[in-house]
Amino acid sequence: MDYEPVIGLEVHVQLATKTKLFCGCRTTFGAPPNSQTCPVCLGFPGVLPVLNKEVVELAILSAIALNCTINPYSRFSRKNYFYPDLPKAYQISQYDLPLAKDGWVEISSGGKIRKIGIIRVHLEEDAGKLIHEDSGSLVDYNRCGIPLIEIVSSPMLRSSQEAYEYLNALKDILRYLRVSDCNMEEGSLRCDANVSVREKDAEGFGTKTEVKNMNSFKAVKQALDYEISRQIDLLEKGRRVLQETRLWDERESRTHGMRTKEEAHDYRYFPEPDLVPLSINPEWVNKISKRLPELPKDRMNRFLKEYGLPEYDALVLTSSRDLADYYEECVRLYNQPKVISNWIMTELLALLKEDGIEITQVKIKPEHLISMLGLIDKGVISGKIAKDIIVHMFRTGKDPSLIVEEKGLVQITDEDEVSKVIDEVILENKKAVLEYKSGKTKVMGFLVGQVMKKTEGKANPQIVNKLLREKI
Repeated sequence: MDYEPVIGLEVHVQLATKTKLFCGCRTTFGAPPNSQTCPVCLGFPGVLPVLNKEVVELAILSAIALNCTINPYSRFSRKNYFYPDLPKAYQISQYDLPLAKDGWVEISSGGKIRKIGIIRVHLEEDAGKLIHEDSGSLVDYNRCGIPLIEIVSSPMLRSSQEAYEYLNALKDILRYLRVSDCNMEEGSLRCDANVSVREKDAEGFGTKTEVKNMNSFKAVKQALDYEISRQIDLLEKGRRVLQETRLWDERESRTHGMRTKEEAHDYRYFPEPDLVPLSINPEWVNKISKRLPELPKDRMNRFLKEYGLPEYDALVLTSSRDLADYYEECVRLYNQPKVISNWIMTELLALLKEDGIEITQVKIKPEHLISMLGLIDKGVISGKIAKDIIVHMFRTGKDPSLIVEEKGLVQITDEDEVSKVIDEVILENKKAVLEYKSGKTKVMGFLVGQVMKKTEGKANPQIVNKLLREKI
């Protein structure tokens, strides 16, 4: 049979507040275990939660950007279960009346734009973290009470690649909003995937499994591919797919069963008695919506139209709000959009990747990059020299003019000086000169390279090409 997968994703996103959802404890990542706790987030008897207003505003901003309807009335519920990292033995979440619903995110799939539905966006607190060691298990309660939004997609995704595209689109939007850093390694973004398979074009759904324990978008894609293949194999053999929760094993590149539906918890949701319902009026929503920045898709389309960039350039430059801001500041100072794009994409991004840092940490200010391009335009330095200079700028943060002076990197434009070097190259490469004279014009690149090598890249390339042709 011809099968197709049906995938829905549940994404948990840590909101970028300094304090927790219901108490004043800090949310700093990497703090010593159990150093950011208090009686409220540890669930001591008699304590009362107090809702963090900033959390609600960031959640509303996120929901607006995801094209959701903000519910004017929502409430918190207790999700009851016992686990060592949940000291209260219940989690405060939202159940029947979530913060927002009925949204969508656009993805590019097979050259077409698809809108993937979002069923709901709701608020909840995080649990703690278990650390398993040979001698036993330890628990760190620092994460207890960390504010999360859960974004639940419709089961509209039809491949692991679409799931991958959806997660990237979601991450780009949330990072543009600056509501979260979406760092999966630090637990700021986590994803659970629900997946089933069915005969292609069938109306009903197959039996789904939930896959957990994926710590990267690549892992989500791999886990989905494995689970789709596993389920199809079971059906082809006439066996039944169990409705269960499965864990992704990175080392073995496979999923393992964790618990079946029969073993699943009955959470016994009921309204949280210590928190009043959340009332959100249109005026508050309108005020928050004014904080909405230009989002990635809109900014990319503007870059295509306003700067005439190729689609790939626009996509890369708008992948990060800070990178797009950096690029636009450069364009404001030097109206050569494609030239700037080339230098950022080929040289600067390579240096950022090599050092594993973000554009916000770079020492090269936009005005320094533009100053370097001005030196090329004036003939003070060549493009080749500029590639060395940008590395020095990246390491030191110095102005390019100062680097040129310190390193003695001024371009050689004196024709007599260049001519002497060319005479040496011609004398040392008689075979190449003869080949050029016989019609093998590509050898000119080799000869130019020899001149540049002798001058340590300082000779003006236009002068070198002109004099070489004249002398040969």
